[in-house]
Amino acid sequence: MVTTPERLQTPSLDRTANDRVAVLLMGYGEVENYEDFANYNEQALNLLTAKFAPVPTWVYPPLAKLLAIFDLHEWGHTHHNFVSPHNAIFERQRAGIEAQLQEKWGDRVQVFKAFNFCAPFLPNQVLAEIKAQGFDKLLIYPLLVVDSIFTSGIAVEQVNQGLEELKDADEPWISGLRYIPSFFDQPDYIELLVKRTEHTIRETLGNQYLPSQVGIVLMNHGCPHKAKGFVSGIAESQALYDKTREALMYRYPLISVGWLNHDTPLIDWTQPAADKAARNLIELGAKAIVFVPIGFATENHETLLDVHHIIHQLEVKHDQLKFVQMDCVNDHPEFLAMAARWATPQIEALLEEPAAHAHSTHSHAAEHSHHHHGGVHHH
Repeated sequence: MVTTPERLQTPSLDRTANDRVAVLLMGYGEVENYEDFANYNEQALNLLTAKFAPVPTWVYPPLAKLLAIFDLHEWGHTHHNFVSPHNAIFERQRAGIEAQLQEKWGDRVQVFKAFNFCAPFLPNQVLAEIKAQGFDKLLIYPLLVVDSIFTSGIAVEQVNQGLEELKDADEPWISGLRYIPSFFDQPDYIELLVKRTEHTIRETLGNQYLPSQVGIVLMNHGCPHKAKGFVSGIAESQALYDKTREALMYRYPLISVGWLNHDTPLIDWTQPAADKAARNLIELGAKAIVFVPIGFATENHETLLDVHHIIHQLEVKHDQLKFVQMDCVNDHPEFLAMAARWATPQIEALLEEPAAHAHSTHSHAAEHSHHHHGGVHHH
């Protein structure tokens, strides 16, 4: 049973469970304590890599430990004891989206965060908390990566496992469930990306370069081409790139997609990788390169360390060129407002759905939480 102090609120006693919706905001989570690297890697190998890499499962524990050594070197030595800001940003996103939704619904709607790979916020741990608080309606909301089916599929997989672990013998405890797919095609998200890119170019480059000399690398989350039959999100990411490029290209003609791939052997990744994309634009006459993360909503080691590496390598060969690294939308107020708007119709649908077993589930859940959760009282 995980307790998350900032989330514990006392539900009113006279309210039935079907009056309320728990929104489960889902991201990867990132290591804050270097001792957690091996465990994090093992979770990631099991959930992500297993879907596209031909690696037998017995290899995962030793491979996770080996990868942890590389992580320790990169984060600890190469990057001066880097600690990812991802989890803190994700908490600000959670709080901001909840504040927006509670303006409309009060505490009938609460937003919880879950991390795919990081205890104590693993989905099954957070679902136990949601159940203990008497919720029986759930909105699954993957937020971190805008590549839809593949990454979001992991979120649904983990929620299904958690629901299975927590189910009551006689009846399901969830009476309503909804899901928000990727926002790759949301016009307001694309408009925000374009507006922020143009603003960054004005602020950092001014009038130093002609628009045709400004190269823009629109960075997507890298996807494997073959993923054991799973649809890996390439189509959604490509569509996001196409729409963002279309809005920028009349002013800035030098634009390329740049995939932030993982250098995994034997895997055919999306091309061009972000570093190759930048080199291509330089060849076409770009004198400044702006790296814009469009496929990630939340900062993480890929958007920070990987892009930092790319820029460093390019600066060695092209010291006369200017390189600009943009941040993700993160907790930008406009993004939090639109993320809440995208959730609104699904929450309305859940609140309108009758919960046939609401009263019995509520009383059963309360009894269950007193019996099974170490005496943690929520009333």
